[in-house]
Amino acid sequence: MLADSDTRWKWGALTAYRIQSDIQLDGYLLRGRATPTVRQLREVGARADTLREIRGADFLGLMKDTARYDVVVLACVGGAVQAILHGLARAWDGARRRPVVVTGYVGVVYEKLADGLLLRHGADVVLANSRHDADRFRAVYEGVGADGGSVVECALPFLGGAPYEPAAEGRPYTVVFAAQPSVPDRREDRTYLLRRAVEHARRNPGREVLIKLRSKPGEHTTHIEELPYQKLAARLPGGLPPNCRLAYGNMGEILDRTDLMVTVSSTAALESLHRGIPTAVLTDLGIREALGNHHFLGSGCLASWDELDAGHHPTPDPEWLDRQGVAPGDAYPTAFDAARARVTALRTADRLPPLTPYYTPRTAPGYLPGILARYGLDPQGEPLPGQAAEPAEAGGLRRLARDTVRDAARGAYRHGVQRVAPAIRRWGQL
Repeated sequence: MLADSDTRWKWGALTAYRIQSDIQLDGYLLRGRATPTVRQLREVGARADTLREIRGADFLGLMKDTARYDVVVLACVGGAVQAILHGLARAWDGARRRPVVVTGYVGVVYEKLADGLLLRHGADVVLANSRHDADRFRAVYEGVGADGGSVVECALPFLGGAPYEPAAEGRPYTVVFAAQPSVPDRREDRTYLLRRAVEHARRNPGREVLIKLRSKPGEHTTHIEELPYQKLAARLPGGLPPNCRLAYGNMGEILDRTDLMVTVSSTAALESLHRGIPTAVLTDLGIREALGNHHFLGSGCLASWDELDAGHHPTPDPEWLDRQGVAPGDAYPTAFDAARARVTALRTADRLPPLTPYYTPRTAPGYLPGILARYGLDPQGEPLPGQAAEPAEAGGLRRLARDTVRDAARGAYRHGVQRVAPAIRRWGQL
């Protein structure tokens, strides 16, 4: 399984286990700006039998051994999936047998639907997390004349946990604000949301309000976080009240003690709804595609902080929950049956056809070469000069020096993203 961020690692590893539980899972982390730290991997709670950080060209080198794996799960951003698909097609050209390639989305698909889907086209199986998504995915593929047969409906692999029960005596009523790295992206809007959560805590001293954060300063997730809530909280007048605090950790464990989930558009809302936890999707900043909360139209969950302060508890629409694949009940354990059957049928077939992504040098000559080059491949899917494979093992001293340099480079990059780039943008607005 190849992943390029903490959340995609979680999705990919858990998807692999949902498809078949008794597996040997070898994990590969694609080297890049969002490569997860040890702490992030520990927090998401998805295990692997082996784990290694790797470059795309080296991963493709390993995959030339077509008997190495039965199934390859690509849990990466769309551009990386497209590049790896082309590289695999080249590496497996003429092979009689090859692994089954599976990919999909880590959560709510509220932006770049066509772009992301077409970049994933070419995999044997493209997983859709709900009936709603499956219909949309097939419509996109068929709309460009591509084969939509690879789309298979399933569900998010990390749903589950104990059904919600109201706070018992001795446990405070707990409100969780699930923050997102890039939504919203303006300082004023992020400060506003943080301030409203803090005000809710001050209005309700008997409640505990948790600001659930995805990463610590300097860490990256699927999306770039230029304005970490930790830094905004440090500048709040009066600081955080005693019953309001920043929280890290596994989302499932946080949900075990949540009585009200509040977010703009986080996938945590779907986890919460699946458990039957009262869930509010904020409308304070408007209902806009840029925020992703438009995805929850018809859910019955849209609400403002003013309404929540007044005691409102949103009631979700059952039909919406069912169509989104998060309805509480007995359906979830069978949600991966179709994916399991499809992968098994492909894995046991006498011969699989070549991987044929929709994007080729003919269909997208001004787009595809740039994507491939970004991941070290030429237009034919071959590693570019200078992408020679690294040694499989390095001595301890060399590994330490290499990792130190890499960590320093990442730190410099993240400093540029979080500090320098926003400052330049502000200067440009003067």
